[in-house]
Amino acid sequence: MRLTTLFTTTILAAAPAFADTAADRRGDTAFNDPSIEHAPQDGVVKLYGAGGPHTAFRKVAAVFEEQTGTSVEVIAGPESKWTADAQADADILWGTSEQSMTAFLLTYTAFDPAKVEPIYLRPTVIAVKAGNPLNIDDFDDLLADGVRVVVTEGAGVYNTSGTGTWEDVAGRLGSLDDISDLRRNIVAYALGSGASYGVISNGDADAWITWPNWPITKDDLDMVELSADRVIYRDVNVVLSPDADPEAQAFLDFLITDEAQELMATEGWQR
Repeated sequence: MRLTTLFTTTILAAAPAFADTAADRRGDTAFNDPSIEHAPQDGVVKLYGAGGPHTAFRKVAAVFEEQTGTSVEVIAGPESKWTADAQADADILWGTSEQSMTAFLLTYTAFDPAKVEPIYLRPTVIAVKAGNPLNIDDFDDLLADGVRVVVTEGAGVYNTSGTGTWEDVAGRLGSLDDISDLRRNIVAYALGSGASYGVISNGDADAWITWPNWPITKDDLDMVELSADRVIYRDVNVVLSPDADPEAQAFLDFLITDEAQELMATEGWQR
């Protein structure tokens, strides 16, 4: 009993110190520029985040603009391309997973981590070349000899929702062999989904564990759904700047309406 009590007391005592250390890291990133003034109120609602949800968000934004007359800009892609602009004028950030948003908030210190809201989920799927030439039907087919798999990874330097998804899918049944067998067939660890798409689109891979929006929006890919015992889910989440344009909250409210959910569902997003 003494050992258990001591261990529990030690953990509880250490937790606040760990939390404080993480908070102290905010602003201490390669992208953060403290000279940039965060002043998003310019009459345009601007959302920034990684590619993926942006195509569905733009469908929703188009309807919102038509109904309200409010301009909405959805800026997506590698963080390095938009980080300075976002630090200056982002009304809203979106994260393509919880770990992605956590990483973003180390850079974008004007945003409050307590205000992050998960708004949609999507499942992992397998993307294959159009026509599915290898007749891949589920995860086990990725373990066959000669199947070339590309996976998306951050490799410690790139903030991407794909990081670890292949391992989560492979390990879902508690089999170390599944992870080892899939690992042997991985031909590329790509930095970001755009890079992963490039690998399979160029013919250098046969399959890609990814999210539905990619095969749905690319003519040269088909989608293979994973069985229920293999699939994992990650969310897309949003956070509003405390200095945002007043219309930004209205857009976030609209983004989860029934009308918006129908548009998001066309690219695999669920609530």
